[in-house]
Amino acid sequence: MGKRSRSAAAAAGVAFAVALAPAGQSAFGATPVYQPPQKYYLALGDSMAYGFQPTKRPGAAPETFSTGYVNVFAKRLRRLAPGIATVNYSCPGESSVTFKRGGCAGLEDGFKLHDAFRGPQLKAALDFLRGHPGEVSPITVTLWGNDLAPLSAKGKRAARAIRAFGSRLRSILEDLRAAAPDSEIIVTGAWNPEADRFTRAEPLYRSLGRTITAAADASLARVADMFSALNGSGRRAPAGRGSAG
Repeated sequence: MGKRSRSAAAAAGVAFAVALAPAGQSAFGATPVYQPPQKYYLALGDSMAYGFQPTKRPGAAPETFSTGYVNVFAKRLRRLAPGIATVNYSCPGESSVTFKRGGCAGLEDGFKLHDAFRGPQLKAALDFLRGHPGEVSPITVTLWGNDLAPLSAKGKRAARAIRAFGSRLRSILEDLRAAAPDSEIIVTGAWNPEADRFTRAEPLYRSLGRTITAAADASLARVADMFSALNGSGRRAPAGRGSAG
């Protein structure tokens, strides 16, 4: 991962750190569950959470993928809870569909997981939460890139695709909340990775952001503001990133 990608990971880590702070009601009126860091931090999602680096080939030792936002955020969490352990089930290429049913593309490509499991990532997460009641917080969830990006390529189908993704994400978060009623759940918000058509694509990613927020609110989860972290004022694309999952 180059210097720009490391900067993006650091910015994402800051976004999650901000989301971790106690807050009032969300944009939709819900009050997210807040809980200080516990014994375990559970990271879920796709290549963004995995810490994917294009310079490393599938099959490389997972510990060499160590500069993603999960690493940055975990370091910040250890300032608050020095003994907290990170469990990272994320898989490069994971979508909201494969998250629930299995078949992550990264496993087929030969990537080795940070923390191995069998079957769907959602099942692994639920099993871990049920096996460690009251010991897991926060939980971060990063999904949407492999479902939707690039949104501009979907044309007239974009709005329908966003709605369908929102329904799947809502179901996933509801399952996590049922298994961890008191845990802090933080969901990655949308950002615009389309540097070559940034202005034209931005309304689509803003719409996606609202959909993610609505799904998070339904399960009293927080949303990390990735637009501000990675797109800044909205006049540029994320430095060093050409994909979102």
